Amino acid sequence: MATPALELRALRGATTAAANTCEAIDEAVSELIEALVNANRLEGSRLLSVTFSVTADLDACFPAAIARRRLGWGDVALLDCQQMAVAGDLPRCIRLLAHAWLEAGSPPVHPYLREASRLRPDRAAQPAATSLADH
Repeated sequence: MATPALELRALRGATTAAANTCEAIDEAVSELIEALVNANRLEGSRLLSVTFSVTADLDACFPAAIARRRLGWGDVALLDCQQMAVAGDLPRCIRLLAHAWLEAGSPPVHPYLREASRLRPDRAAQPAATSLADH
């Protein structure tokens, strides 16, 4: 059986945490990662790196530490940073930028969940109901 050709793709996504607590951030990050993996059929070593950025109002824990607990993510390069502060930005927002090998010709799905789904309504018609791209 032939192995499908792969293309390196950048994937975006975002969500919001209900509160600035480890529990709320864990729940939001876990949900976002699950949506990213499922929507893009990521498996094994196809995921290379994920950079998380959070708004300044989220400082209870590191999203990368949450992602690091995921089975099979031991070789994924993970990084946290603070999102640039812009007046009127969405509060308690967690964004991600992931680099992954996708099957050639497979359209990337960018999961935008919870309140972050308002960021790019022009992508509301993507296959996953919550997959919207960041601005």
